[in-house]
Amino acid sequence: MFFTAIYCNYENKGKIINMKHATFGAGCFWCIEAIFDHLDGIIDIQAGYSGGTTKNPNYEQVCKGNTGHAEVIQVTFDPLLISYNKLLKTFWESHDPTSLNRQGADYGTQYRSVIFYHDKEQNKIASEAKDLLDNTGIYTNPIVTEIKPLDIFYKAEEYHQDYYNKNKNAPYCKMVIQPKINLLFK
Repeated sequence: MFFTAIYCNYENKGKIINMKHATFGAGCFWCIEAIFDHLDGIIDIQAGYSGGTTKNPNYEQVCKGNTGHAEVIQVTFDPLLISYNKLLKTFWESHDPTSLNRQGADYGTQYRSVIFYHDKEQNKIASEAKDLLDNTGIYTNPIVTEIKPLDIFYKAEEYHQDYYNKNKNAPYCKMVIQPKINLLFK
């Protein structure tokens, strides 16, 4: 099953709110999903795959690195409660955007830093943010984050959804994800 970029209305306690979507790849989708799960204004997060050529990929295929897909999350958010700029700030701070096809021990094109924009406004905001960060000198190396239009988002298998919350005692969650959450929300 696949999802495309959409905007829709969502009823929340009798109020209709405008939902938007954002799609990010920043290494392992378990990590970035757990981080974004801590933000107010997030309605839903789905782990998945995007940016490749293989239709309906599965985890095993993506891990082999020959599908072209990146591990990503697709965030559904209420722009009245959290801005796209705030989502981008969290994205930039949650990983090393200067590391090409690698985050920590995870390496390969499936772990690349990428923003899949859903409309012209997201493209403009993401591109300007990347340029600004590159020019501040915060990073020693240039930012390698790709900024591309979203074509298709494929939802990952169910066992990848909400992985951190379901597996907090797993070694990867304790040693990799929890320290990222602690650092980001210190």
